[in-house]
Amino acid sequence: MLGVFSSSIVSPPDELVAAGSRTPSPKTTATTLRKRFEERNGSVVSVEVGEHVHLAYSHHNESPWHPRSFAVKDEIFCLFEGALDNLGSLRQQYGLAKSANEVLLVIEAYKALRDRAPYPPNHVVGHLSGSFAFIVFDKSTSTLFLASDQFGKVPLYWGITADGYVAFADDAELLKGACGKSLASFPQGCFYSTAVGGLMCYENPKSKITAVPANEEEIWGATFKVEGSAVVAARQ
Repeated sequence: MLGVFSSSIVSPPDELVAAGSRTPSPKTTATTLRKRFEERNGSVVSVEVGEHVHLAYSHHNESPWHPRSFAVKDEIFCLFEGALDNLGSLRQQYGLAKSANEVLLVIEAYKALRDRAPYPPNHVVGHLSGSFAFIVFDKSTSTLFLASDQFGKVPLYWGITADGYVAFADDAELLKGACGKSLASFPQGCFYSTAVGGLMCYENPKSKITAVPANEEEIWGATFKVEGSAVVAARQ
C-alpha cells in the first residue's frame, strides 16, 4: 500500500529531512514514486484526494495473513493491511454489522475519536489487537491518522520525496528509490496524527520518541525509538 501527502497536509519529519541532507542520495518526485508503484504491482487501485493526497494499493504479493483493503465512508479514506484478532468484540463496541471488516472498523473508530472527543487517540489504537498497519485520511478536516501494531508485524515505512511529499508504504525498496536516505521504518506501537501534533507511542503516550541517526552504510536515514521502552520501536 502507498500513501503520498503534500507538505500542506503533513510536515516532513525534521529527522528525515536532516538525514537526507547529511547523506545526499538520489531522489525522485512523488509523481515518479506513484508510477513506480503501479509498475511494481498488478491491478492497482489508485485514488487522488484533491491535489495533495494520493492513495493506492494492490493485492500483488499479498500475504494471506495480512490482506490489504481499502474503503471510503463519509469522506474518510482508509488503507488497511493485516488482521485484527478482536474484530468481533470491536464490531459490538462500535455497533457494526457482523459483515464489517477491519478497514470499516478503523473508519468507525476514527469517527468516534473525531466526533466524541475527548476520546484519547492512544485508547482507540490501543484497543486494536493483532497485526496491522493503516492509513486514514479525513478529507473533511484534512487530517492524517495512521498507526502500526505494537510488534511491527506488518511493515510500514516513511520517507520524503525530492519534491517534499511525505510517503508511507509497506515496501522499503520502493521508498528507497524515491526518498534516498530520507527514509525510516515507522516505529512500531506508534501512531501519527496531524490533529494531535505528530508522532506518539500509544502504549506509553507520555514517552518521548527520539530519532537516532543511522550509519552511512545503512538503508535508513534514522531509527525512531521510544524512550524508556525495552522494545526498540523500529524494524531492523
